[in-house]
Amino acid sequence: MKYYLIAGERSGDLHGSNLLNSLRRLDSTAGFRGIGGDQMQSSGMKVVIPYSKLAFMGFWEVFKNLFTIKKLLKATQKDLLEFQPDVLILIDYPGFNLRMAKFAKTHGIKVYYYISPKVWAWNTKRAFKIKKWVDKMFTILPFETEFYKSYGIEVDYVGNPVMDAVNNYSFDNNYCKQHKLDPSKTISVLPGSRKQEVKSFTKYIIDIANRLKEHDFAVSQVDNLPPELYDPLKGISNIKLIKENTYDLLKNSRAAIVTSGTATLETAILGIPQVVCYKTSAITYAIAKRVVKVKFISLVNLIASREVVRELIQDELNTKNLEIELLRIIGKTEERINMISDYQQLRHTLGSESVSDKTAKKMHSYLSEN
Repeated sequence: MKYYLIAGERSGDLHGSNLLNSLRRLDSTAGFRGIGGDQMQSSGMKVVIPYSKLAFMGFWEVFKNLFTIKKLLKATQKDLLEFQPDVLILIDYPGFNLRMAKFAKTHGIKVYYYISPKVWAWNTKRAFKIKKWVDKMFTILPFETEFYKSYGIEVDYVGNPVMDAVNNYSFDNNYCKQHKLDPSKTISVLPGSRKQEVKSFTKYIIDIANRLKEHDFAVSQVDNLPPELYDPLKGISNIKLIKENTYDLLKNSRAAIVTSGTATLETAILGIPQVVCYKTSAITYAIAKRVVKVKFISLVNLIASREVVRELIQDELNTKNLEIELLRIIGKTEERINMISDYQQLRHTLGSESVSDKTAKKMHSYLSEN
């Protein structure tokens, strides 16, 4: 069979690559094509457009780049029709992917959605579009089943693919020695995989490093961004730039500073206490305040339905607050003990079955029936 996949950002590339590997084990002659990154390409997919060309975050940022997005959308639609896949598999990234779902459906191509858009958080009307244009929805958060049921949509809850990513990872026993890290005083910093995230967060990294000089701040540097973006962090004695291998970095840290996203859940699964930070443009935040319907932004708190990790959002994000929250989880404190205990419950909720294998089996079974 022929599969066309679209992942519009870094975590989608990771989960898409694991799904590709599982599909290939079931369908050895399968052909894969679409939008993704290095990891999906390494798993055997022909990447026609790198996801880095689509990595815009926030209402205002997307608006500024509408011409580019529309151009890439048309190119993808043309490529999809030329490839004529048995199924289009969409991975999160709703603004782009729901348009692709409509296009594929109107051209008689079956549409599967893996990792639901966060329609339960804002723009719930998108659920009607999903009902109309998506043949099968494979969800990764427990509460999504009831949400979709209220719109008359039956979904397949498959569990969270972050568990697969962590469980399948081969940790490097020489990591600390190689990077000269002391796990007892290392604080990981995950500033994100988008250019605007890193640029806006740089000053906070510098300020907190100057306040907590007894700790080393190890900044995860991603390879899909220009190296010069991290130049302002160079030359500061207790800041280290470390490329890739984020799981190794987290595993060898006392605590972490994480921008909102999949990384918050990865950090929790690895058992590392964290502070979640998020700041965007004033325009984007003003719009988000009006439309977002959930209390939390981190997946950890959303799954737990309560505050497990502290979230510093927009105006609450400043160096003083960041220092206060870090000090609460670095030492042998009650806050640290409680957070690690809550992480254990979270892992139990997510389960241990391979999500990629489970999803691939369901997809392959549905396609074989037809």
